[in-house]
Amino acid sequence: MKDLSNHQRAVELLQKLGLKEYEAKCFVALSRLPKGTAKTISETSEVPRTRVYDAIRVLEAKGLVEVQHSNPQQFRAVSIEEASETLREEYQSRTETLVDALGDIEPALPDDDQEVTHEVWALSGATPITNRTQQLIDAAGREIVLIVGREAVLTEDLVEHLQTAQETGLSVLIGAVTEQLRDRIQEALPDAEVFVSGLEWLSGSLTDQSEDVTISRLLLVDRNTILVSSVYEKDSNEPSDEKAVFGRGFDNGIVVIARRLMATGLNSADDPETSDG
Repeated sequence: MKDLSNHQRAVELLQKLGLKEYEAKCFVALSRLPKGTAKTISETSEVPRTRVYDAIRVLEAKGLVEVQHSNPQQFRAVSIEEASETLREEYQSRTETLVDALGDIEPALPDDDQEVTHEVWALSGATPITNRTQQLIDAAGREIVLIVGREAVLTEDLVEHLQTAQETGLSVLIGAVTEQLRDRIQEALPDAEVFVSGLEWLSGSLTDQSEDVTISRLLLVDRNTILVSSVYEKDSNEPSDEKAVFGRGFDNGIVVIARRLMATGLNSADDPETSDG
């Protein structure tokens, strides 16, 4: 059952990387064989034999399959390492081409260059939220305050961006929801000011059904840009579904609220009576 699941997953992932269904099935079939004829591939992959040849031609052109011109012809897949590198390079090339094409498109409307201070935007997915977090950190001019609600947020890339911010002279203040997480952050960023946040609601320790929702990260940049993300922990075996909102502008309501809440957390962390009691 597990082999079947892995087989299906491999086919689906290859399709996401640009292969068509029959091409993906033929490659996965060949990866399970030392070599094979069109008949063997058809029987292993359940791809019609008449379609195997078309799929193999595409795979050969992509550098994923080698052909032996015998009678009958024999085919074999390149190594998994070589295939992954080939697909990675093709994906990167397509991405770079896409960036160039999008950059060359003329805007449909003129940019009025006016900063909007009352809009709040939403993002979904750990990758885009992580990217936006790092972009906001890179754009900081004076101060970065980051409260980390989950250990998964503290990636090597995030640490690198925070280190760069410190090296440029920015004030970097980082809060954690637990002492263990604080120690890990301090070890990764020894020159940063790190504290245990006094905002107990960050850990999701609420009394209603929302206790499965955890604040993942809370970022305040230059006191006028805010990003808040949360995750709903559905199941320990399933990836968390992270969602975020962010806004810009000193007069933005959500920025004002978040700034005051974070200030409360900072005060609690600095207050000996609060931290001891």
